[in-house]
Amino acid sequence: MLNDKSSSDAEHSPQHFLAPNTEISAPASPLPPNSPMGLAGLNYPADMPEIELVTSYDKPVSIGYEINDPPTDRPVRMYCDGIYDVFHYGHSRAIEQAKKSLPNVFLMVGVCNDKDTHSKKGKTVMNEQERYESLRHCRWVDEVIKNAPWVITQEFIDEHQIDYVCHDDLPYASIDSDDVYEFVKKQGKFWPTKRTDSISTSDIITRIEQELHLQKHVEGIKHHIKKSVDNTRADLLTEISDLKSEVKAIMSFWEERGSEIARNFGSMFDNSVMVRLFRKRKYDHNDMISSKKILKLEQSASSSS
Repeated sequence: MLNDKSSSDAEHSPQHFLAPNTEISAPASPLPPNSPMGLAGLNYPADMPEIELVTSYDKPVSIGYEINDPPTDRPVRMYCDGIYDVFHYGHSRAIEQAKKSLPNVFLMVGVCNDKDTHSKKGKTVMNEQERYESLRHCRWVDEVIKNAPWVITQEFIDEHQIDYVCHDDLPYASIDSDDVYEFVKKQGKFWPTKRTDSISTSDIITRIEQELHLQKHVEGIKHHIKKSVDNTRADLLTEISDLKSEVKAIMSFWEERGSEIARNFGSMFDNSVMVRLFRKRKYDHNDMISSKKILKLEQSASSSS
């Protein structure tokens, strides 16, 4: 993303390449209804009027400065400049205004390089080559000027034979001036355009950050819920395991106690008592067998007689 600090100054000299100036009759496609990054709520392009091609050479209204009459015998050389980071439809509409401001316009767009942008404004999302390429594919751009100066100079205007510098007419201050376009306005070479206030690179970045923050918040809640459920399940399994252990211990206890009770019960009688009980039981058993035999013989004798 960053420029090579060892690059020579020659690499930052103005370079140009032309974009195909193909006429396209259909308007640019609108954003989809459910566009990401929060763009759907803008209802583009319904809330934004189409930029019409100016068919006359009338000058726009200006306050505090004069505008030169445009040439009518050749293409009017218009110039726009900017950083154009995360190229969006606000950039496109500003460029389209410049391209359609007069019947015959050759539009040049200057893009500041990474070195100047990072040192004077801050880091960009897209590097300079990506920003150059974004402009090259814009249908309204006839020429992209790489390594454009941070503040436009008279030397730059003369080098590129610029008739008008296009920008919104709000004062843009610098260290040396309250309005960097003041000298351009004094020459009658400033052509005012209108900003698209509903969109900016900073706004897009903010939306992305908000969405990421929201996603992280939701993921945090989901993780907390899952963790709570997992903990509850683990606690329940632990309780069941403990209950099984308790039941097993109780059963083992009573098994051991049952054997002990039987032994204790038997110890209540001495050996002679146990022998007499055993013999009595044996005699009772033998008497019962003898009685059965006598009964059987009597039944047999009765049946014979």
